[in-house]
Amino acid sequence: MKRRHVMPFGTEILEGGGVNFRFWAPAVTAVKLQLDKAQGMPMAAMGAGWFELKVPAACNGSRYHFELPDGLIVPDPASRFSPEDVHGPSEVIDPDTFDWSDDDWRGRPWEEAVIYELHVGSFTSTGNFGGVMERIDYLVDLGVTALEIMPVADFPGRCNWGYDGVLLFAPDAVYGRPDDFKRLIDAAHDRGLMVLLDVVYNHFGPEGDYLHTYAPVFFNSTHVTPWGAAINFDGEGSRTVRDFFIHNALYWLEEYHLDGLRLDAIHNMHDDSSLNIVEELADAIKHGPGCESNVHLILENDRNEARYLGRDDAGKPRHATAQWNDDFHHAMHVLTSNEIDGCYDDYTAHPAQLLGRCLTEGFIFQGEPSAFRNGAPRGEPSGHLPPAAFVNFLQTHDQVGNRAMGERLCHIVSPAAQEVVTAILLLAPQPPMLFMGEEFAAEQPFLFFCDFGKELAHSVTESRRHEFSHFEPFTDAAERELISDPNAITTFTTCVLDWSVLERAHHRSTLELHQRLLWLRRQWITPHLVGMGNGSPQLVFWSEHSLSVRWRLGSNRWLSLVANFGEEDIKVELLDGTLIFATSNLNATTLATGRMPQYSAAWHLLLESCQ
Repeated sequence: MKRRHVMPFGTEILEGGGVNFRFWAPAVTAVKLQLDKAQGMPMAAMGAGWFELKVPAACNGSRYHFELPDGLIVPDPASRFSPEDVHGPSEVIDPDTFDWSDDDWRGRPWEEAVIYELHVGSFTSTGNFGGVMERIDYLVDLGVTALEIMPVADFPGRCNWGYDGVLLFAPDAVYGRPDDFKRLIDAAHDRGLMVLLDVVYNHFGPEGDYLHTYAPVFFNSTHVTPWGAAINFDGEGSRTVRDFFIHNALYWLEEYHLDGLRLDAIHNMHDDSSLNIVEELADAIKHGPGCESNVHLILENDRNEARYLGRDDAGKPRHATAQWNDDFHHAMHVLTSNEIDGCYDDYTAHPAQLLGRCLTEGFIFQGEPSAFRNGAPRGEPSGHLPPAAFVNFLQTHDQVGNRAMGERLCHIVSPAAQEVVTAILLLAPQPPMLFMGEEFAAEQPFLFFCDFGKELAHSVTESRRHEFSHFEPFTDAAERELISDPNAITTFTTCVLDWSVLERAHHRSTLELHQRLLWLRRQWITPHLVGMGNGSPQLVFWSEHSLSVRWRLGSNRWLSLVANFGEEDIKVELLDGTLIFATSNLNATTLATGRMPQYSAAWHLLLESCQ
């Protein structure tokens, strides 16, 4: 089967042979096409900033640049592949050369989602799409159902988290060619795994972005982001800019047959239009690839805007399927680590109560003032939404990598605390997400790494170290010098997972815990999630650091959690039901008496109402 997304940007292989090249450069009066290093050929001005040229001699594999009137040579912003990095020539790619074998694949319902976030470059020592393919059977055996791949759009240099991409249609050549990425997705579908891709529509990276020179209308200085002027979604000339990003989303979903996208930091996608770009993009997906398959749109949104997560009368998402829930992570982190620096300051008062709100209502901040944000109100009411609207996690690339030393949770909390929070993450009704290596307590940190040109590299390194100057361990300049240089290749190689540790007892037992919990989720919980609505949750606090939560599942069964994060034993009332899981410090005797020691949790499935 062949898959191709047709769009007005970039190149199109013509049926009779040759290639049509299209380029939007509204700030210049003329453009030449340089094909395979030949002398530039003038492109026809088509009006409204468009230039076009049909070249019969061009074909799949041809390499090309665009030449501006001042002699500047630039790549195609809609290039499907750039084999020589972001400053090099673009390459014509014919999507029809790849034969898909997943004709019958229609994705999976969201209720089955168990997500595994990974970075292609550091997931394995090979650092490419093929390396991920080699681990697919391992991931299936682990019990995950969806891979969430950090951005692969072409970025400058040898390594990058992916959030500095500048050629948004081109998988980075460090990871392989386009067909290699398609091969990975095809293989994942063959084993029943969804593949989600993280995409960045709030800025372009600081190196290799030439849009300012020939299409400055891509940016709107009326809105300011941490990276400068915002992407122009609502100013003059924004229609073509909006189309660029909507086509990018559809391109990944249709031409690469992905099962969904995660939109990075939509709070920095500024748009005052009557139809917000996130809503328009969601509608394009719903009425496009979402018509025939389960296609999921996941958001990152620091504003906790529940409006994007609403459901229709049939319980289907109106816009986005779910949002990463930072509130869950922050409350859990404070409960287990006692860290209070930075964003954790908002969660230090009564963290167990905050966790209870998170488990029963989705967001913790639903309009309350945030001290971390200088008292600004944050969030919208979310208690009416189903648990499926909130992706819970204990670790992500952000929450680990934005620590100065890149420590994982297993490096800073006790094994007992780790067991409790893992059991809550993997058995709660909300879709859980693991970050690569979390499932076996990886020894490697996950640090911030990149590979910019010399001048920019120095600026990024100094900025990174200054960022932590207000954190107590790094107030001294000498201590900040210990923070790894993001541009040093050793910073990247330090983060590459070491899979050989699975032969060691501690790592093997941690992996087995995750496998067991995900098997229990698949057997006892997933079949009952459809149709549960918001679950009519019931919440009880037994002490300052302990809680009970019960949810009504779609089958009218009740799922029950009791957890104690405190230093002292507590006494709780346990209702009769089927014990699904208890932490290793619980046994039949302690459960019969209702005694819950420090860092303990028990899950039950109840057949009758708990009212």
